[in-house]
Amino acid sequence: MLRRVAAAGLVGLLLALLLAAAAWLATPGVGDARERVDALLAGHGAPALQGELPERATLAVLATEDSRFADHVGVDWRGALRAPWGVVTGVDQGGSTLDQQLAKNLYEDGAADPLARLRSVVLAVKLDAHWSKEELLRMYLDMAYFGHGFHGVTAASEGYFGLAPDQLSWSQASLLAGLLQAPSAYDPLQHPERAAARQEHVLDRLVDVGTLTRAEADEVADASWELVSG
Repeated sequence: MLRRVAAAGLVGLLLALLLAAAAWLATPGVGDARERVDALLAGHGAPALQGELPERATLAVLATEDSRFADHVGVDWRGALRAPWGVVTGVDQGGSTLDQQLAKNLYEDGAADPLARLRSVVLAVKLDAHWSKEELLRMYLDMAYFGHGFHGVTAASEGYFGLAPDQLSWSQASLLAGLLQAPSAYDPLQHPERAAARQEHVLDRLVDVGTLTRAEADEVADASWELVSG
């Protein structure tokens, strides 16, 4: 009995390895990812991020979108465990890493069908293997859409606040991070109450990961966004 179970397990492992190898060969290389991001920015007349990564905006995005970014290899195993059920049901189960989001938008044209999601997982691993974590973060911040035609964190920072990304306050950085999930639904100009509620979630995550204390987060929540345009 134990031998049959062991044999079945070995067969399953071999099949999984074969499927992984096939998926790796069937998806493109990712050495052109930066070129694709730059082409996206050029298509929208948006500037690329200059200088070092903006600390507050980066930390707010990581806390909200992918708090295990520094530790995983492109795919977070906790999200990956939910992926098969999502493929069966057609419902996104969440857990997408920054790498997976990059893969989806740069190589799958935003498609979210089951096969596209599976390809995005493989591409995410390729991205993590090819590019440094800092390079991936820079590409993500440049690719991200923040609403009102603002593509990339530079355009969003200048458009909403009249500031460079590295000049953002915690209030402004946490607001921007909250927009990533649904820029229209959390539009601070059209739906300020929704935007504030989403910002509170971002601040809660910043507290959860230890970036801010609860008292600091509460103070940030009361601070003005100082919006200048939209």
